Amino acid sequence: MSDAAVEADEQGLDEDLGGGEYAADCQARVAFEVLSNRWDSVIVYILGESGPMRPRALITRIGGISPKVLNEALRRLEYNGLVVRQAYAEAPPRVDYSLTEAGLALLGPIRAMGAWAGRYTEAVLAAQARFAPREDRPYRS
Repeated sequence: MSDAAVEADEQGLDEDLGGGEYAADCQARVAFEVLSNRWDSVIVYILGESGPMRPRALITRIGGISPKVLNEALRRLEYNGLVVRQAYAEAPPRVDYSLTEAGLALLGPIRAMGAWAGRYTEAVLAAQARFAPREDRPYRS
């Protein structure tokens, strides 16, 4: 058994998700769909590392995200059950966002993706650079 398979078994990640790997009815596709947006995993990671935060603090901490895009991402994460919105009856109104149990459970996979990116970003960028000159190709970032 490979090291990855042993680790998955130890973490209880070897569960049959149905439909074969990544087939139409595979439950793993939900995880990919939930984090497919550019900002969602960043927001989950920041909330996981920093705890509950107000929207303005998230914008400052993340950098490069507009209030509109942040609001859309937070609503999407709330819809998917990864974030909870806590509104306080104060003047001026105050709202904090924090992770749910499901959101906290994604921190490990997000860290693993970060480690993967740290290891393979240069290879991916090099592949994209080799691919880019061929303008007739439909796959460009």
